[in-house]
Amino acid sequence: MFYGAKAITFQAAKTLRHNETEAEKCLWERLNKKQLGYKFRRQHPIKIFIADFYCHQLKLVIEVDGGIHLLPDQREYDIGREEEMEQFDIRIIRFTNKEVLGNIEKVIEGIKASITAIEAAR
Repeated sequence: MFYGAKAITFQAAKTLRHNETEAEKCLWERLNKKQLGYKFRRQHPIKIFIADFYCHQLKLVIEVDGGIHLLPDQREYDIGREEEMEQFDIRIIRFTNKEVLGNIEKVIEGIKASITAIEAAR
């Protein structure tokens, strides 16, 4: 479930859980307690990375991106990160902070569509 994550990654994840963004808080309110039928974890270590939200049963990562993710260097890093996670058959979906805070229902519908697609592919 952690794909070889080291202790330092777990410590960093713990710190992030205590310093979540408003968008992460908003989305967590809709993902926790199996509200979508699956258990999600927040700030979950995967290898050397930390996923904003992760459902192991679905092998689904949900990322909530701030403006920094629009910068070319960060975008390139994100692409590499996704490629590494995809080696574990993990699917990644992304939403912006603005999407989460501005239209949480649309975000939830997008997540539900991803869940349905993953279920159908099994």
